[in-house]
Amino acid sequence: QVQLVESGGGLVQAGGSLRLSCAASGRTFSSYTLGWFRQAPGKEREFVAAISWAGGTTYYPDSLKGRFTISRDDANEMVYLEVNSLKPEDTAIYSCAAELLKVSGWGEAHEYHYWGQGTQVTVSS
Repeated sequence: QVQLVESGGGLVQAGGSLRLSCAASGRTFSSYTLGWFRQAPGKEREFVAAISWAGGTTYYPDSLKGRFTISRDDANEMVYLEVNSLKPEDTAIYSCAAELLKVSGWGEAHEYHYWGQGTQVTVSS
């Protein structure tokens, strides 16, 4: 089991950057695939990025490639999401998620068992 706590959200002007952090606690962190998802008001949850438990392969939806970078620090049990060139449409609650030994379905939110509480990102125009 793993517990996840996000931080780093806030109010940012369009064009700015943010680094979101997700601190994990639990056993065998390095064996978890980690993902970031976001949900804007009135919209469905959206897959943002994932990083695998073996080798750290990263996955992004085509619509978000280029502005989002996911990374992990297994020694410190952290996962990060860097977002550049922020747009007002990036406004959402960003949540990290974890699933043990996940090898497929990177963007399938229902396949992740563990979730953080989320951190709000608001981008002003």
